[in-house]
Amino acid sequence: MKIDGTAFRSLWLDETDQWSLRIIDQTKLPWALEMPRLASLDEVAHAISAMLVRGAPLIGATAAYGVAIAMRADSSDAALQHAITTLAATRPTAINLRWALVRMQGVLQDHPKAERAEIAYAEAAAICDEDVATNRAIGEHGLGLIRARAVAGRRVNILTHCNAGWIATVDWGTALAPIYRAYDEGIDVHVFVDETRPRNQGASLTAWELGKHGVRHTVIVDNAGGHLMQRGEIDMVIVGTDRVTRTGDVCNKIGTYLKALAARDNGIPFYVALPSSTIDWSIADGLAEIPIEERAATEVTTMTGRALDGTIATIRIVPKDSAAANPAFDVTPARLVSGLITERGVCAADAASLAAMFPECRKQEAA
Repeated sequence: MKIDGTAFRSLWLDETDQWSLRIIDQTKLPWALEMPRLASLDEVAHAISAMLVRGAPLIGATAAYGVAIAMRADSSDAALQHAITTLAATRPTAINLRWALVRMQGVLQDHPKAERAEIAYAEAAAICDEDVATNRAIGEHGLGLIRARAVAGRRVNILTHCNAGWIATVDWGTALAPIYRAYDEGIDVHVFVDETRPRNQGASLTAWELGKHGVRHTVIVDNAGGHLMQRGEIDMVIVGTDRVTRTGDVCNKIGTYLKALAARDNGIPFYVALPSSTIDWSIADGLAEIPIEERAATEVTTMTGRALDGTIATIRIVPKDSAAANPAFDVTPARLVSGLITERGVCAADAASLAAMFPECRKQEAA
């Protein structure tokens, strides 16, 4: 995508040395656009765990380059296993992380140590290129759903939750990819952007992205979505996901389940956009089997923003003695999902439909 006319991916190899990684530090958006350099395994692991990079597909791509950087420093079997273990521990919920690490280990483990670094960089680059193509295809398939609601040129109002745009992937995004395609095609589209407490990925990241692309949008508090649905102001919901079970249960940013319930009560279609790498074929019951990341209480008790004097400040918003809980994700049962938008098309959120859409993935996992 473009920032002020310049084309960007969300991560790239440094122009000067071609082996270290550059990223967009998402913790600084929208107040500043900073692009730090990651030159070690520990720096990559920190960038993932501290959410300088975030979004399931981008986490996987970043981890792949983390393995490559580690192999450049030490290509031994022990170093490879250390890199895999270190990166796997950074975020427990997003399945793309595990998917990318399994792929990298499978490619590298049977090659001579002297060849591993070069192979690792090539494989990480392939993962990134595939992610771009996959998300572009998701955009094309989701575009049809939006176009179908743009009857006689009417505006289509879409609600989204968290950030599933191009900065959550290598490019294009998942939930936002159909919106970008619709906008580029000239469809009158407007997005209601959930703020997405506690980290405000909607208010700070999705709103920033949409604004840079020129898409009309309105930021709302998380609890306003149901009200707008009742008043007929939302035509459809599109969200991303960090993990989908083989039966169609969807794990996404905390608060997604409540949007799905409200959408069902008001007869509004609720779609989930995802690449096939986000499907966890090994599990069937999302509520029972998906690990839910518990993040620091300070994400709930404090908030960072631009003060009226222009400075960036972090303030405490709850009483000093109050405890806070911070589950980062929830699970939306498949029965509440109208359809899954994938790189191969839109399918129902059930085991048979997913297996039919991706028969080779299901067979590989079963084996």
